Amino acid sequence: MTVFEAILGVLIGLVAGVLSGLFGVGGGIVMTPGIQVLLQTSPIVALATPLPVILPTALTGAMTYRKAGEIDMRAVAWMVGPGIVGSIAGAALTDVVNTHLLLVITAVLLAWQAADILRGARARVDTGEGPRFETTPSMYLGIGLVAGFVSGLLGIGGGLIMVPLLVGWLGMPLKRALGTSLLTIVALVIPGTIVHAALGHIDWAIFAVVTLGAVPGARLGAHIALGTKERTLRLLVGSFLLVVALAYGTTEAIELLGS
Repeated sequence: MTVFEAILGVLIGLVAGVLSGLFGVGGGIVMTPGIQVLLQTSPIVALATPLPVILPTALTGAMTYRKAGEIDMRAVAWMVGPGIVGSIAGAALTDVVNTHLLLVITAVLLAWQAADILRGARARVDTGEGPRFETTPSMYLGIGLVAGFVSGLLGIGGGLIMVPLLVGWLGMPLKRALGTSLLTIVALVIPGTIVHAALGHIDWAIFAVVTLGAVPGARLGAHIALGTKERTLRLLVGSFLLVVALAYGTTEAIELLGS
């Protein structure tokens, strides 16, 4: 690895880390294309290498949110178990499930939930008082299972699923949902990391330089989110999720129609 490539790796990690802390996601949506295009790796290395990076990145962001009291440990406890099971199942079904179709469906659901978050920003319905109705363990179990499955299948952290469902469906305050998502992500990426490490898909040199940027980036992103007003944060998170949904949906719909 050249010095220039190392600098690019740190910058990729920094951007991904800020997005992780700010939006409660793992950062794989930035790291995977960045590693593949800018560092010229194979697709499987670009998919697998972000997984071990997500571990310290998400943990750093989660600890920042925890210090501010913005993690629902009950939700984490119920989501982690089924999330890990879903992650393993998703990874096992990678070659069986039509990924393009799944991403189109995921994009539609993501856009719907993003719109709900944006509506909440306009109406200022989120007062930080807690869920809009009494939640049950089965709700968290379902969210964890779905997030884990998508995480294992697509090689992402799962925050893109958890955050909109926790906020849009359960009515959890946004900052608490971001922190809760990050702590859950730490567990969700472990199975995939172990499998890909055993298969030799992870470039540990790239992991090292990307992590150098991602960890401080996650802390910075979390601090920005915690210092932002709830309405403004809803606009930022909702817009980010909507852009991701449109990008994924359009690209994958074209791939699906062309296959």
